[in-house]
Order: sequence, then C-alpha cells, then structure tokens
Amino acid sequence: MNNSRFASPLKFYYFGLIGLLYLPIAILFLFSINSNTFLSFPLRGLTFGWYARLFESDALLRSARNSLVVAGGSSIAATLLGTMVALVMLRYQFRAKAFLVAMAVLPLIVPYVVLAVALLILFSALNIERSLWTVGVAHTVISLPYVLLIVGSRLAGFDVSIEEAAMDLGADYPTTLRRIVLPIIAPSMISAWLTAFTVSFDEFALALFLAGTQPTFPVYLYGQLRFASRLPIMIALAVLMMMGTLSLVLLAEKVRRAK
Repeated sequence: MNNSRFASPLKFYYFGLIGLLYLPIAILFLFSINSNTFLSFPLRGLTFGWYARLFESDALLRSARNSLVVAGGSSIAATLLGTMVALVMLRYQFRAKAFLVAMAVLPLIVPYVVLAVALLILFSALNIERSLWTVGVAHTVISLPYVLLIVGSRLAGFDVSIEEAAMDLGADYPTTLRRIVLPIIAPSMISAWLTAFTVSFDEFALALFLAGTQPTFPVYLYGQLRFASRLPIMIALAVLMMMGTLSLVLLAEKVRRAK
C-alpha cells in the first residue's frame, strides 16, 4: 500500500506541532535580550545584560540552591523506591500486588494542587513545620510513578532466564540482583533519575504550599513576576530553565535507549 499521499499532511502536522511548542521559547529568548523592559515589538536594542544580572541576586541563587538540593535528594529517593517497587511488581506474585501498583501510580492522576493541600493538612496534623524536607517528601511521591514506569519497562523486557542461570550456578538472589540485574537496568535507572530530577526542579504547586520560608526556584520566579522592572530578568531565567529542562529530558532519553 502506497502511503506517500499521507506523508505531506503528517509532515505538516509534525512541523506545526514543533513550531507550536518551541515558538514561544524563541519569542521569550528575543525578549530576554531586549534592552527595553517592555515586552513589545519592535525591539529597542539587544543586550545580554539581563543574564548577567541573574547572578547578582542572593535570593535568586539561594532559591536555585534550594531547588537543586530538593531535586537531587528527592530524585535519588524516588529512583531507589521506584526500582524496588518495579522489582517487586515484576518478580513476585502476592495478593496486594494490584493495590501496590495502583498506589504507586496514583500521583499521576491526582492534581498537584489537591495533593499539596492533602500533604499540608497531614504535615500540620503531625506538627511538622514546612521546609525543604516537606517539599522533598512531596516531590519523591510525585516522581515515583515516572521511575516505576521507566525502570519497569526495562525489567519487563529483561530475560528472566539470565537470573535463573545465575542462581543455578550458586548465586543467591541478592548477589544476582547486585551483579546481574542492576548493571543491566542501570541505564534505565539513570534515565529515571534524570526524569525525576526534572520533575522536581520544575514543580511549582507543591513547593508553593510546602516550602515555608525557603522558596524553591519556581516559587521565587513566580513571586518576582509582580515587579515590572525585574520582568526581563525573570524571562532570562525562564529561558535558562527551559533550556536546562530540555537538555535533561534529551539526555534521559539518550541514556534510556543505551544498550
């Protein structure tokens, strides 16, 4: 069957979708190097001064550090927990298996605002003060499903007979897991960690409710949008965040496809 007649509409749709996704980023970049503080055409001049001023704000750098700490810690925790859940889900049979899977992927369905309010009530009931720790716990919860899906898809295509052969040769399961399974699924685990890191670093709603007096990067960015004089700096910041996020996603996909 000749599918050439469908090629042109599909190409048009593909490039139209790419343009719809990335044209706003290109426009933001233009305004980030505009010497004028007003977001309008024509541009009054080009400058990279807004990018230089990003590193002059202690509050901005402190919020960036907070996000890096939270994203790094929560992504490691989510990767470890998600890998363990994936192993249990695909290697063992037990009655509560369906319930465990449902609870693990539930954060993909629950709106983040609803989850943020629920966690805020929980931490308040337990007399736990809002801090980067509470944000880290929340980000671990929402990152867990991504890790489970990425690592679980690799384990699903993993030949179980390799594990059985290792145990037939005298290795117990912990040794088989450490020396056979983990090295093979390591690229998927790295990809899952990068994805979890990106999800945590960009997340806003949970951080807004749970950060307390230690705002993360997105929360600080949102707060600065109230000041017109700082808007070009925040646009430059947004451009850098989007470029960094896109780079992490591409790197995660490249690592995931590694053999």
